[in-house]
Amino acid sequence: MKIGNIELPKGAILAPMAGYTEPGFRAVCSYSGAVMTVTEMISAKGLMYNGEKTLELLHVSSLEKLCAVQIFGSDPDIMAEAVKTDYLKKFPIIDINMGCPVHKVVKVNEGSALMNDINLACKIVSSVKLAANDRPVTVKFRLGWDEDNKNFIEFGKRMQDSGADAITLHSRTRMQFYSGNADIRAWKQLKNAVNIPVIASGDIKDKKGFDEACKVVDGVMIGRGALGRPQIFGEILDKDNVLSPMQAVRMHLGELKKCLDDRTVAVNFRKHAGYYIKGINGAREIKVLVNQAQSVDEVLDILSKILD
Repeated sequence: MKIGNIELPKGAILAPMAGYTEPGFRAVCSYSGAVMTVTEMISAKGLMYNGEKTLELLHVSSLEKLCAVQIFGSDPDIMAEAVKTDYLKKFPIIDINMGCPVHKVVKVNEGSALMNDINLACKIVSSVKLAANDRPVTVKFRLGWDEDNKNFIEFGKRMQDSGADAITLHSRTRMQFYSGNADIRAWKQLKNAVNIPVIASGDIKDKKGFDEACKVVDGVMIGRGALGRPQIFGEILDKDNVLSPMQAVRMHLGELKKCLDDRTVAVNFRKHAGYYIKGINGAREIKVLVNQAQSVDEVLDILSKILD
């Protein structure tokens, strides 16, 4: 797949996930075989005000082969100015979030709320594309607001006309959030309607799902299917040297320590720990211990006893 002037090899992209795709997790996914990673979504407005928390999200691990930045907002001018900042210059691809379903985002007309205001969405893409110069711009969105308002085909066409170099479809509506099943038929419908690359997102959790999606679209994005299992990016490519669960944990924590202090790493890792130990006997008790840990060494000591 080629996004603008950037060519990606065969493989899957790590989807941006708020609270989860921090530098440590992106690093281990990239090492495992992800052809591209994407940051957690960055508020354009927050970036312009130099929020410390926002800047923390922009750290990129040396293990990441290709990392795109995902931004969100509803003001075309602020979005464009954010793209021009020195903070985002290191990112070769700008992705615009128009699919986030959470209330605090949509209530201010951002994320998936923009699917209800296509003209504004077009202005945002055009402004960002102009500000990005020669860097490719991509857009991630959903089927529509709800079952009665699925406008993803029209939306995709308008994004293309506004300058998007590729589009990603999470095939659920905003009202579905992450429940129910993704409508995988929609990927082919969108692909047949546009001329730019289409990337599939939603319910792709194994090699079979990856292969099926590749038959109808240009690229595949894996999100929740990689939580606790970054090795999936190697498995879909039939790689032999996939990381063991504990190797993945050690790499994840090690890379995160390069940009955060020890206790913050231990606390931030708690949300990942449950996924790494999912399905293991006594997982609930182990998670309690991890949630009480105050240092990376404590976390490693707890998890190594069951994962090594």
